[in-house]
Amino acid sequence: MDQKGYRRGSFQSATSDEDMLEIAGASMDFSMADDDPPLDREMGGFSLYNGGGMNGTSTMMDFLEEPLPGVGTYEDFNTIDWVREKSRDRDRHREITNRSKESTWALLHSVSDAFSGWLLMLLIGLLAGSLAGLIDISAHWMTDLKEGVCLAGFWFNHEHCCWKSNTTFTDRDKCPEWKSWSQLILGHGEGAFAYILNYLMYVIWALMFSLLAVLLVKGFAPYACGSGIPEIKTILSGFIIRGYLGKWTLVIKTITLVLAVSSGLSLGKEGPLVHVACCCGNILCHLFTKYRKNEAKRREVLSAAAAAGVSVAFGAPIGGVLFSLEEVSYYFPLKTLWRSFFAALVAAFTLRSINPFGNSRLVLFYVEFHMPWHLLELVPFILLGIFGGLWGAFFIRSNIAWCRRRKTTRLGKYPVLEVFVVTAITAILAFPNEYTRMSTSELISELFNDCGILDSSQLCEYVNDFNSTKGDDLPDRAAGPGVYTAMWQLALALIMKVFITIFTFGMKVPSGLFIPSMAVGAIAGRLLGVAVEQLAFYHHDWAIFSGWCSQGADCITPGLYAMVGAAACLGGVTRMTVSLVVIMFELTGGLEYIVPLMAAAMTSKWVADAIGREGIYDAHIRLNGYPFLEAKEEFSHKTRAMDVMRPRKNDPPLTVITQDSMTVEDVETIVTTTTYSGYPVVVSRASQRLVGFVLRRDLIISIENARKKQDGIVSTSVICFTDYCPPLPPSSPSVLKLRSILDLSPFTVTDETPMEIVVDIFRKLGLRQCLVTHNGKLLGIITKKDVLKHIAQMANQDPNSILFN
Repeated sequence: MDQKGYRRGSFQSATSDEDMLEIAGASMDFSMADDDPPLDREMGGFSLYNGGGMNGTSTMMDFLEEPLPGVGTYEDFNTIDWVREKSRDRDRHREITNRSKESTWALLHSVSDAFSGWLLMLLIGLLAGSLAGLIDISAHWMTDLKEGVCLAGFWFNHEHCCWKSNTTFTDRDKCPEWKSWSQLILGHGEGAFAYILNYLMYVIWALMFSLLAVLLVKGFAPYACGSGIPEIKTILSGFIIRGYLGKWTLVIKTITLVLAVSSGLSLGKEGPLVHVACCCGNILCHLFTKYRKNEAKRREVLSAAAAAGVSVAFGAPIGGVLFSLEEVSYYFPLKTLWRSFFAALVAAFTLRSINPFGNSRLVLFYVEFHMPWHLLELVPFILLGIFGGLWGAFFIRSNIAWCRRRKTTRLGKYPVLEVFVVTAITAILAFPNEYTRMSTSELISELFNDCGILDSSQLCEYVNDFNSTKGDDLPDRAAGPGVYTAMWQLALALIMKVFITIFTFGMKVPSGLFIPSMAVGAIAGRLLGVAVEQLAFYHHDWAIFSGWCSQGADCITPGLYAMVGAAACLGGVTRMTVSLVVIMFELTGGLEYIVPLMAAAMTSKWVADAIGREGIYDAHIRLNGYPFLEAKEEFSHKTRAMDVMRPRKNDPPLTVITQDSMTVEDVETIVTTTTYSGYPVVVSRASQRLVGFVLRRDLIISIENARKKQDGIVSTSVICFTDYCPPLPPSSPSVLKLRSILDLSPFTVTDETPMEIVVDIFRKLGLRQCLVTHNGKLLGIITKKDVLKHIAQMANQDPNSILFN
């Protein structure tokens, strides 16, 4: 994926991000060329092509025999041709297979080519796992830095600092090696002044981290902001966004992700880790020719990289593969499934080897529950599913409305100020509440936790009756004052998280949505779980409890309710189902709770879908105007291809190129006066019989190279797209043969083809355009954007929103 610059007879790079492959021998820029059909219209903003060039050798050049560098590549903000890319890869593979029989060296080359995909997966897994470990360790340390510093070594976080301390288990967080800022500056940590100083240092550190993050993003890599998943879905569908998966984006996203998470903003690192892993995959693709030069093959690699990203984000390799299959990927063949599994395995193994949390686990909130659930508990689990669906629908509508306001008002011009204000509000509101002051991952870990005898958390301050304790299993107990205090604090934390996340997601810093959504659900689930637990304790003689929850029994696990609530809210926001359930049970290490998770996930999806069909990522794709053709939606309208194709009535005629009667000057005039990405080739203007389709980029590169390298190619030279060119007078200049760049089998439909079939063709074949004919005569063209605009129009939406914005 590379952006090239073509400027008035000279070759120069117009890319602002040099991370992508430089195609040898040429640098072209077509960033202004659009993906619209070739209709005559006024030109706007395109750098004119100057046909002047140099004459070179005197031999006749047929470009079929000598492929030109740059031919077959794509412009920025355009869609790849999946059919052509797959055909080119089959031709390449066929050639390698045939040559492998000729010599030992060719056989070794064939073996290395077959093995290169697995080697690439290994490298992606190693790099993604290493970066995830670095991010986890750095974020944990910098989050604790807001509250204090370790005297034994400033590079230790709070937990690691206290490992060597001789303090008792109950006072393990108050070790002498760890000093709060008030203890360090004032010499003591008690009193109002010490509290105010700690409060002030917490806010200052949060503002410093978030401001540094937004300034780095704004100054060095604007694409490093946000989650990245909507753009990755669009890229995997075949769209090209130069620099989005480049090395600068990778470096800045990795650094700023640590800063954003450490600032205490209501965001997570899981979504951005998918972006980081895909950047790793894209950069490593440049080491292997078959992935470097083929956009479709590269997208197979990116699908596997997305799986590796989720694998290290949640410690869920299988869930990562299913997430890539269900939520992200557009084209996912069986071979990609195996390689995704391998990449996710290597990434998880690498992260486990680094052991960033020091607990031999891949995530901070790994828990294990020991008590089985009862059938009657499905009722509160389904209630949590309903809450998750309502929260998901509310969040999507509110966040999209806020993001649209940001894009259409002056608010969007001040990203640094926006981040400053939201961080300040978040930090000021978060510090007084213990459950919002801690990092969101630690909060989820606390909420998932099943209270044991040694737990000192407020959530576990029950009234203990040690006479009824049997081993590690504690019976349901009456809630103590600490539990009631924690409930009020959690209720306030829930209100804060619900509203502050709406304004945080979409700011110009890396921001994931998985962790904040899980936190909202986990808080709601824990509140409900404690309520059911106390209800069962005080009313164990009720009919609904008498059969399975007798007095002194351990039958309700509030941590399980928190886990089910987290799954419900995450499902309501993202509309994931299968991958969500697998990720959640990989997190907990128990298969016993699949049914509650499935019930909550499906309920949340049904409820959210009843209010609005789009998940958060699809909503952001539509908001940004990305040309993404959703494979899950059905097209049920009775329109025909002639209703969508262009030109329409009162439009200028279709711009075409004839197969053997136009000169170089004629073609250059078409190129300079239109901005279309390709042109149909016909037998003649009179007959309009279709011959093929030629891309604008290939035309410009071929003509420029012919002027430089082929003697006798001038403006009056005839361009011929056939094997046998018509005879010309002896005094005529040389003929330029361009049959090699002509697509002789463009996809065509008749004018009476139902649009539901056309939409299916675009979805399943990944077309960028198809031509419309009637009895073999060319009538018009339908592009992917035309299809998207038509779908939007049929859904009573603004069709002009389907443009890259």
